[in-house]
Amino acid sequence: MQSQANPANVAGEAALKNPKVSEEAKEHSQQVLKEMELRGELPEQNRSADESKNISNIIGGHKAATKNPNVSEEAKEHSKQLLRTSEREA
Repeated sequence: MQSQANPANVAGEAALKNPKVSEEAKEHSQQVLKEMELRGELPEQNRSADESKNISNIIGGHKAATKNPNVSEEAKEHSKQLLRTSEREA
């Protein structure tokens, strides 16, 4: 019997804690996890008890990414796009 893989682990949650993973890869993993969470694709045990606070943290992370000189222009544009979408839904 084969168990189902945890989507968060597949998306890179473990990479965030691995000291051998580059900062760029960690940023990408964090972005993928945030997107999955916004779409409701993570299992309940991976979601924060206080989802409104968590969503605020996600939005704050995207705002920070738009001003971070270490973030690629493509990633900045993606964050700006998500921020525009979140403003429309609010």
